[in-house]
Amino acid sequence: MSRIFISGSTTGLGLMAGELLASQGHRVVLYARNTDRARDAQPALSKAEAVVIGDVESIAGAKDVAAQVNALGQFDSVIHNAAVGYREGHRVSADGLPHVFAINTLAAYILTALIKRPKRLIYLSSGMHHHADANLDDILRKKRRWNGSAAYAESKLHDAMLAFAIARRWRGVFSNSLEPGWVPTKMGGPGAPDDMDQAHLTQAWLAAGDDPKADVTGQYFYHLKRMESNTQAQDPALQDRLIAICAEISGMVLPI
Repeated sequence: MSRIFISGSTTGLGLMAGELLASQGHRVVLYARNTDRARDAQPALSKAEAVVIGDVESIAGAKDVAAQVNALGQFDSVIHNAAVGYREGHRVSADGLPHVFAINTLAAYILTALIKRPKRLIYLSSGMHHHADANLDDILRKKRRWNGSAAYAESKLHDAMLAFAIARRWRGVFSNSLEPGWVPTKMGGPGAPDDMDQAHLTQAWLAAGDDPKADVTGQYFYHLKRMESNTQAQDPALQDRLIAICAEISGMVLPI
């Protein structure tokens, strides 16, 4: 059985994946942004080994979450699920960063850089990433008018880029990305048309390590099947630029 940490896991797809993995006998550690969210999810948390609490919107908060995870010991898999959605208004973090970028892109990078290297890394992207541009020359949106949908789509492209960058750099680690579908979670909204019963299965499958077919890296999935990602996500030069930008902003270099 595997030991798995899931960020963004007291509600929605993260919680569903955690419940499924725990029911399969895996040891699951969840993440809550604050104590209120942890308390609200208490019935589900009873199945978890532990819950890490912290706010990954700030650089210091993301570092603290990584430290808490490391204090719990080694993990086999990490699912990067923490995110805010496409209906967000413009807001800056304590570090002066657009909060969608801070949570969806930079926090995933910081947790990747600082958590002890697992065997498997899974990054949740979105179908919206297919039509996005990475916009690395204006990643903090200083030159463009705010658009929550575009900011979200860009961040989900960044997550796929990060997954594929890790796949290139870290031999022996299975690093993949996926889209769960547009489903009626709190983030997706009540009108989302995709299949909620399918939305959490791929990330759980990739994290569990029970199926040799999941022993792949640098791949993109939708409902347990491989599919093509945005071509920018597959561009090594763009991946390396994103890594360099995140390293400069966060002050943390991605280990070799």
